[in-house]
Amino acid sequence: MKKTKFDIVALFLLIGVFMAALDNGIISAALTTINQSFEITAQMGSWGITIYTLGMAVTTPIAGKLADMYGRKKVFIVEVILFGLGSLLVALSPNYTFFIIARLIQSFGGGGLFVIASSHIISTYKKERHGSMLGGLGAMNGIASVLGPNIGSLLINVSGTWHWLFLINVPVAIMIIIFMVIKMPETQEKVKSKIDKYAISVFSLSTLLMMFSINNIQTGHISESILSLSVIGLFILAIIGYGMMILIEYRNEATDVDSFLPFYLLRKPAFSITLMMGILSGMLIGSIIFIPSFVENVLHVSAANSGYWMTPLALASGVGASMGGKIVDKKGPIFALIMASIISIAGFGGLAFFIYEAIAFFTFSIIAGLGFGFTIGAPMTVLATRSADSSKNNSTVIGTLSVSRQVGITIAPTLFSTFIQFGYSHMGSKIKSNLDAAHYNMSDMPHSLVKSMQHGSGNMTEILDQVHHISNDSMKHAITKGIVDATHLAYMPVFVTAAIASIIIMLLVLIFKKEFNH
Repeated sequence: MKKTKFDIVALFLLIGVFMAALDNGIISAALTTINQSFEITAQMGSWGITIYTLGMAVTTPIAGKLADMYGRKKVFIVEVILFGLGSLLVALSPNYTFFIIARLIQSFGGGGLFVIASSHIISTYKKERHGSMLGGLGAMNGIASVLGPNIGSLLINVSGTWHWLFLINVPVAIMIIIFMVIKMPETQEKVKSKIDKYAISVFSLSTLLMMFSINNIQTGHISESILSLSVIGLFILAIIGYGMMILIEYRNEATDVDSFLPFYLLRKPAFSITLMMGILSGMLIGSIIFIPSFVENVLHVSAANSGYWMTPLALASGVGASMGGKIVDKKGPIFALIMASIISIAGFGGLAFFIYEAIAFFTFSIIAGLGFGFTIGAPMTVLATRSADSSKNNSTVIGTLSVSRQVGITIAPTLFSTFIQFGYSHMGSKIKSNLDAAHYNMSDMPHSLVKSMQHGSGNMTEILDQVHHISNDSMKHAITKGIVDATHLAYMPVFVTAAIASIIIMLLVLIFKKEFNH
């Protein structure tokens, strides 16, 4: 019999999802410290984030399928064990190679927690509770994704070491395992006995190739790098791999193999559109990653405090996810997604065009947070399961949606970094126009400041500090305004893209409304 109330199992499902999502961003607060600890370059250090993203993307649909086959309780517990073990190994890493392997193990554990928790809720709780329950999971994902850097900074400040960012996961994992062994009921789908190992293998390899291809794009030489074998070559191989996977799934329809991604799902236009919306929602998450540097450079907040300016957005995203779940229960996922898109458009549009003061930032970041949480919570998950007409294979459906969102999260930072670099390249012309208006020339600027600015989007804190030491107030004001204009131009496309993504989501829902209702 399906449950109607929120119980201890749901609470620990939420904790598990929060823990895995948190570690997708918490490491960013300690990257410099970790790099110094292992004596590696910043470029090499970025693999601490990339490898976790890769592992999560590959593991999500696999864990969902295994949960359908062997039981969600069993696989959820195994996932938590892997995550806790990986966290311990990361903290105890004697060298960077060990660290990367440990992060991969950690990602293999974290990748399946959200999809298993979502499918367990759908199979265990009554339909009228799906919206609010899935909204709770969405809230955990939303809050964790934006609070990660803040919590990481706090833990480092309190403990004095980056190791506690990962050690703290171990007792939490043990607590989840104990309670789930005792309290969580076993649920699973009736699936065929043969696992789709070929499709899973091809998908995993193709996803890895796609992620490596995107990661190899160099924002400083974007046109040249895209045409290189390390980008376009890997991208073509990944596309070929996905094509092979679809062919394998098509042939599996006539066999007794339990398909990894059933071909009948791919035939449904509404389900394919939902996957497109998943990619776009991932780009919303990607834009939020840039908010600390945005407030540091546009609003001149110190680097030490910039992360804390994400707190209103984080709290609003939790409220938005919860609110979205309730609206799904009452009005359905289509109405909820339209409302979510309108709120997101207003919030991200405001961040793009109207931010020069702190009050405006907090106002629009709260609106953006509400829309963001609303979008990634229950509406899209419920729409995916309904558009797939899935009385079974819920884990497969939700897992595929999660992977599509992960693709958006992966693409967004590279795209946005290019935007930012382009914006900063106009700093000289912006300063010149402001100096001209104030009746000064570029040659009147201090030589040390000109030299610092020649590095494009270099250390903005250092540049602004040099500007503040200029004794001529009118010149100082003109240069500062030029820097602010260029910085706003650099970050504006990030939030414009997020607003456009929300517009496209809304249009897709409206255009394919009939297909979603079938």
